[in-house]
Amino acid sequence: MEELDNKDRDREEIFSRAVRAGKRTYFFDVKATVGEEYYITITESKRRFNNEQGKFFYEKHKLFLYKEDFDKFATGLSDVIEYIRTGKAPDRPESFSDTYTGDGREEATTAPRSIEFEDLTADSDNR
Repeated sequence: MEELDNKDRDREEIFSRAVRAGKRTYFFDVKATVGEEYYITITESKRRFNNEQGKFFYEKHKLFLYKEDFDKFATGLSDVIEYIRTGKAPDRPESFSDTYTGDGREEATTAPRSIEFEDLTADSDNR
């Protein structure tokens, strides 16, 4: 069973771009699920030095982005980049939900959930 898990985790890239940025490299990889649905993995790789072993190693952090989330992710990323460039916040809710319409208004929703980073890492450790 473990062999199958590793096979699924290391799917062949369909399309890939590497972006070198100082001491980091970002990899944008298109992969496919078993059902042939595309998704993106974004990997940040940083070269580090292990003083105890006297060797370099690469520290990697990976994000999986599925097709149904592309638009929201792109909007959020665009918003924060635009804010950094101009200092002007976008005219939309700070945290928009699944019902955000994209035209500056929101449909009735429940209050946003509070999610802690530790909750996310605990969840990913169980996968």
